[in-house]
Amino acid sequence: MMTKFADVFVHESAYVDEGCEIGADTKIWHFCHIITGTKIGTNCSFGQNVMAGPNVSVGNNCKVQNNVSLYNGVTLEDNVFCGPSCVFTNVLTPRAGVERKDEYAQTLIKKGATIGANATIVCGNSLGQYCTIGAGAVITKDVPDFALMAGVPAKRIGWVSRSGDLLKSDLICPRTNEKYKETKNGLQLIKE
Repeated sequence: MMTKFADVFVHESAYVDEGCEIGADTKIWHFCHIITGTKIGTNCSFGQNVMAGPNVSVGNNCKVQNNVSLYNGVTLEDNVFCGPSCVFTNVLTPRAGVERKDEYAQTLIKKGATIGANATIVCGNSLGQYCTIGAGAVITKDVPDFALMAGVPAKRIGWVSRSGDLLKSDLICPRTNEKYKETKNGLQLIKE
C-alpha cells in the first residue's frame, strides 16, 4: 500500500503500485489494486474491489463502482460513471494458452458517459459523450454522443441529455431546457 499521495484517501486494504499518479481528493476504497503506470485524476472514487491498470487513464470526477476492472487499453475521460460489476475487455479473441498482449484494443469512454451495472463493453469500441449504457447491455460497436443504449447486443433506444434525462422528440431536456440537434455523431447541444 502507498499513501504518499497528497490529499488522496487509500484504504488500508488497497494496494497502489509504484509509478501511479493519483489526483487530489480521490478515494481508493477496500481491496482495490491500482497497477503501475495508471493515471487517475482529481475527485475520483474507486469502490470496493476495483482493479485499474497497467497504464490505464482515468479523468477527473470519475466514479468507478464495486467490482470493476479497468484493463490496459481503457481510457475514461472526465465525469464517467462505471456502474457496479460492469465489464471491460481488452482482447477480442482471448485464449488462456495464447499470449496476446500485443493485441490489446483501445476502448475510449468519453466525457460524461454512464455505464449501467453489469454492462459489458467489448474492446475496441468508443462510448460517446454523455451516453447512457443500460444495465446488462453488451456494447459491440461505437456508441453515439447522448445515445441511450440497451439490450444484447445493445441498440439505441433513445437519446439522453447531459443531465441523463430521457429526451422526447423535441430534443429538449425536461430538467434544464437545454436543446439538442441530431448530427452524424449523435446529438449535439445547441449553444444559445
